[in-house]
Amino acid sequence: MKLYGIDFTSAPRRAKPITVAAGCLVDNRLLVEQLERLTDWSAFETFLRRPGPWLGGFDFPFGLPREAVIDLGWPSESWAAMVAHCHALGKTAFRATLDAYRQSRPFGRRYAHRATDIAARSHSPLKLVNPPVGLMFLEGAPRLLAAGVHLPGLHTGDVTRVALEAYPGLLARRLGASSYKNDTRRLQNHARQQARCEIVTRLQQGSPFTPFRLHGTQEVLTELIRDASGDALDAVLALVQAAQAWRSGPPSFGLPATFDPLEGWIIGAEHGA
Repeated sequence: MKLYGIDFTSAPRRAKPITVAAGCLVDNRLLVEQLERLTDWSAFETFLRRPGPWLGGFDFPFGLPREAVIDLGWPSESWAAMVAHCHALGKTAFRATLDAYRQSRPFGRRYAHRATDIAARSHSPLKLVNPPVGLMFLEGAPRLLAAGVHLPGLHTGDVTRVALEAYPGLLARRLGASSYKNDTRRLQNHARQQARCEIVTRLQQGSPFTPFRLHGTQEVLTELIRDASGDALDAVLALVQAAQAWRSGPPSFGLPATFDPLEGWIIGAEHGA
């Protein structure tokens, strides 16, 4: 089984591409075979249509909080209908609608969250800046739908191409990581480089959260530490989460038996947390 970990951006370009870590599981070893950079939407859409079998962990929210969807009167009968509606709105209207919705809510509760966001301590997908995960949803989810991939629990598609929501930050915290990345050059310091080195070492050694050991060429492993943005390492952390899901097996790939089919669920987030 080909496995992928995808560090996503809502505006791919040469300076900030979508980073893909490709690998496979061999016994108790996770082999990282390649790091790819996708610099535009065409490249990402082509990637999604690669023939299977493959399973990918994608670092962006697949769904929206049901509370917000209901409040806004958006389609709630299915994930596909909700995603199609958001796509039809376009970025300007989507942003304006979420800005107005946020202002309509009580101070301290401006952002509605999904159940999985609470469990994984991830940002609300209604957030549009720092980081713009709402825009990541708007750019990512419609492309998953258009590509016909299979999203367990959300949307039935080509079962040889499986997409699951990953969150590298969840695994990094479980590995005891301190701050390890920053896109701002002046904040890319030795302490963060050392933190990346420690994460890579822990992945190579294995842990209760990663029941297999990371292997790769020296070139790939060096890149995980060298890339101060953390994009390469985040792609590999998402790859690890994808491998964990694959090890759990179909049809649910380790996701909870039930979760909200509008909201989605992050690999490894504890149900009921």
